[in-house]
Order: sequence, then structure tokens, then C-alpha cells
Amino acid sequence: MVEKYDVVILGGGVAGGSLAHSLRRQNKSVAVVENNLFGGTCPNRGCDPKKILLAGLEVTQTVADMQGNGISGHVSVNWPDLMRHKRQYTDPISNATQHALVADGVDTFHEQAQFNDAGQLQAGNHVLEADKYVIATGQRPNRLPITGSEYFKTSTDFLNLNDMPKDVTFIGGGYIGFELAGIAHAAGAKVHLIHHNDHPLKQFDPQLVKDVMNHLEDEGVDIQLNTSVTQVAKVGEQYVVSGEDGFKLPTDAVFCTAGRIPNVDTIGLDKVGVEYDRHGVKVNDFLQTTNDKIFAMGDVVSTKRPKLTPVASYEASYLAEYFAGNEAKIAFKSIPTLVFGQPTLAQVGLPASIATNDDHYLLISNDMTGWYSYHRLNEH
Repeated sequence: MVEKYDVVILGGGVAGGSLAHSLRRQNKSVAVVENNLFGGTCPNRGCDPKKILLAGLEVTQTVADMQGNGISGHVSVNWPDLMRHKRQYTDPISNATQHALVADGVDTFHEQAQFNDAGQLQAGNHVLEADKYVIATGQRPNRLPITGSEYFKTSTDFLNLNDMPKDVTFIGGGYIGFELAGIAHAAGAKVHLIHHNDHPLKQFDPQLVKDVMNHLEDEGVDIQLNTSVTQVAKVGEQYVVSGEDGFKLPTDAVFCTAGRIPNVDTIGLDKVGVEYDRHGVKVNDFLQTTNDKIFAMGDVVSTKRPKLTPVASYEASYLAEYFAGNEAKIAFKSIPTLVFGQPTLAQVGLPASIATNDDHYLLISNDMTGWYSYHRLNEH
């Protein structure tokens, strides 16, 4: 039996849930299919739990900065207690999110799903048919295809660690690597951060990235640039990370933080003529795929824009209006993006590297270290 809807959304994350609720306000019949945790990456295993764990870094850094300026004594992170605090927030999210959808009249399916040859969505034993489909399946952590990759842990594993290992290695110098490295260091681990070239955090100004690395190294984080890891081997209770030119590093845990990849490979896109590349699903200015009945939004979309929760939510709002009859092209404003840590690294608009080489822009540098905002906490 085929179950018919106005819109079927594949993915129950922030974008999928937001769109579903908006469509119900339009009295449309809606189904949401999710094969993992309702609520998606951000609240379950992404930004929100990361920021809770980041509180340990922020508190210890503030106490260290204020030593001799009204504060004496030291604090330390109790990782099991911090993790318990995190789980009190994250554990109820998936069920609560699904229940909210059901209460709003959305049919939910907790199933692995894929498109079939008839252009319908097969979700477990259910066959779903819709006037429009929306792909919002997000991304997952990437695993480098090297010998011993089965020993890799991911950011998802890190955000659910029961105990912090004494020695931790992160392979990949992007957002996730830098953020988790700072958290692990604050929790008392010896931290190694390995990157394959000399341009970590390549989206940001090189001098600012250098300042962040200098701070981490001053704090005791071991950063290895221009180091390509070729193998991870288990030796006793430890792991040995090996690379080119005889590089070897024993460690207690190895986390692959070499980016994220879109969830496009298990949902039958080839059967419905939806084009995609290694960055995600290809869409036009209406978030429409190469199949005019199928749309895509959020982290699964192939784009150079930062893949962030607010961007996904904005796209969900756009599609709700588009499905209501407002068929204007989507228009993005400048998107801010941050690396959370000590110090925090942020950017909005054009990178300085582009502005420097374009006569249409005037580049102004402003040293804000003397501002009251930083003086009051003795931040450097």
C-alpha cells in the first residue's frame, strides 16, 4: 500500500523538523523519515554538546587568565561529571523532537529509506509517495582511507567519551580538530594535532590561524604540520600513528577530524536522476535538484557556503515559502562562521586574501586587544 503526502522529508534534523512544522501551518500533509536521531547532528552530536563540553575549556582558561588579578587557586575539569551534564541535555532530544512532530500532525518513520525505481521513497516496509520530496540527510564524519582506519574514532565518539584518555591524537586541522583539541587539553589530556599540509583552517586569515596555533602550542598542544598519516596500528593498549619520512607517534586514542561527507550514497539518488558530487546534492537557486519534484537543503547540499545550522534553518524557511507559492530565488546574506576555542576565531564576508587582491576593497586591520571587553578578564 502506498501512503501519499504533499511533502515527504528525508531527514529529521533541525532543517527537516523546521520545514515540517512550517508546512503543517499550511495544512499540508507531511511525513518525516529519519534513520538515526531525530533532531539531527547539531543538538545530538554536534554544536550543542560540543559547546557544553567547551564550557570546561572556557572556565579553566578564564581562571588561568585571571591569576594574580583577583583570582587565586586553580580549577580542573572533571570529565565524567561534565559528560553527565552534557547527557542530561542530549539524551532526551531525539524522542522529544519526534514527539513534537507527531503532536503537530506529522507522520514520522524511524527507518532507513531510499528512492525506488518508481520515484517513491521506500522506508522500511512503507512506500511513501509525495508531490514534493526534500532531502535533508546532512553529513557524517569522514574517515581517511588508510591502513588501520578501523581504529579511528570520530567527533561523535569524542562527544560521548566516558573517560578522557591521557594522550589523544587528532588527524585533521579543520574546525573540528581545533575545537576538540582545545577541549581535550582543558580536560587534562596530552594532545597532538596532525595536519597534512601547512594550511590548517584554510578558510581563515593565515596570520590569525598562526596566532591560534601559537596559543595552543604555548599551552602545550603538540601541532604537527606537513605530516601525512599513512597508517594506524594497535600495539598493546595503545595505538601507533605512522606517516611519511619515518613519522611515528604512540597515543591512547586517535580521532579522525578530516572533515565531513554528505549522506548521499545510501538513499537511491541514481534511481531518481538526482545529480550529486563529493560535496553533496546539486541544487539550483530554488534548492531544486535535477529532478523537479525533489529538493535539498542543509549540510547535504553541494555548496561553498559554510554548512551551519542557521543556514539550514534559513533554507527550511525559504522552502516553506516556496511551497506556499512564493517562487523567488533564494538569497543568502553574509554568513558568519566561527572556530570555538581559546581564542575563538571568527569570519564573516569575504576572506582577507580575496579582498587584498581586489581593488574594489579597502582592507583595514584593527587590534582590539586593548578593548575593555578583553581587559576585564585579562584576555590576551
